[in-house]
Amino acid sequence: MPALIGPTTRLHRAWLDAHAEWGLGSHEDGFGLVPADEVGSPTGFAAWVARLAAESDRVTYRWLVEDDRVLGGIALRHGFDDFVRQAGHIGFGIRPSARRRGLAAWALGRMVDEARGLGIDRVLLVCEAGNVASARTIERLGGVFEERRDTEHGPALHFWIPTGESGT
Repeated sequence: MPALIGPTTRLHRAWLDAHAEWGLGSHEDGFGLVPADEVGSPTGFAAWVARLAAESDRVTYRWLVEDDRVLGGIALRHGFDDFVRQAGHIGFGIRPSARRRGLAAWALGRMVDEARGLGIDRVLLVCEAGNVASARTIERLGGVFEERRDTEHGPALHFWIPTGESGT
């Protein structure tokens, strides 16, 4: 049974296994990883996990874990700034070997609930135009297509998912 947990140094090796599965150059949505993060060493990994914890007033990071195996990551951005307008409130990614199990939809549903708890009435989700699996997952969770936008990374689809809150 999968669980959503906060980032932890305890799963360093398991996270590195997931990271390696994505392969070099692949973007791992939902983990908050930036090019400056050095995650290979225990010290660098601990610094990265500490940075994620320090951002918890602005972003909720969760890892999808099953039997101490990191299956993916998901992040909920709390505000609505220029970055959220471009990348969305929620970003998620599932490691290739764990896809097609419904994990993304399961995690996304829980993060929509988390957004509701924060008083966010609807969340913006953005995916690459060619990412049919993500678009279907978003639509399955009630995502309403808004528009297709050209970005520096290529065309992107923008969806809104209502959280059930009103007035915010």
